[in-house]
Amino acid sequence: MSEEQLVRHCSPTLAGLKTGSLFGCRFDSPEALRCDVCALNRMLSDKGLRVLPLQYRSGRALIYVFRPERLRRELGDEAHSRLLERMGYPCAAPMGKCLSRLMERLRETEEFPHEIGLFLGYPPEDVQGFIEKRACKITGYWKVYGDTGRALQTFASYRRCTDIYLKKWKSGASLRRLAVRTAS
Repeated sequence: MSEEQLVRHCSPTLAGLKTGSLFGCRFDSPEALRCDVCALNRMLSDKGLRVLPLQYRSGRALIYVFRPERLRRELGDEAHSRLLERMGYPCAAPMGKCLSRLMERLRETEEFPHEIGLFLGYPPEDVQGFIEKRACKITGYWKVYGDTGRALQTFASYRRCTDIYLKKWKSGASLRRLAVRTAS
């Protein structure tokens, strides 16, 4: 997995604007991927970030880059936990149990489980709308069923962040320098 992939797909998370990001990458060997993930976790852990492979399938891995403290807080929110508990997530248990359940759900189906949006920081009302297959109002980083104004502002900030981070990375800024420590 390359640093460019992380910057291209995870800039809003690296900047502290987003709870988590996902991207797929090819890998030659599970050992090499584990080494990459361990090195990234050593580099980014003091910035409040964690890198976790959620799924391995046919020489590809689904990588989740996230802010554990922010995720813990969001999963503890009533709207988030109500949705997740209906799908068998143990929200009263430590956050790791919810991540394990997400990995289980990824193994159970070819499609992404719809609730994955909650792990990425999407609004619960939008995740619920997607699950119910309602007509969405707009589409951007996710399908919006609730507050379109807030979503459009968020989409614009994610785009700006990604553009800025890619430019800085291409100009020589290190991944470690781009990752910011946010208040817990």
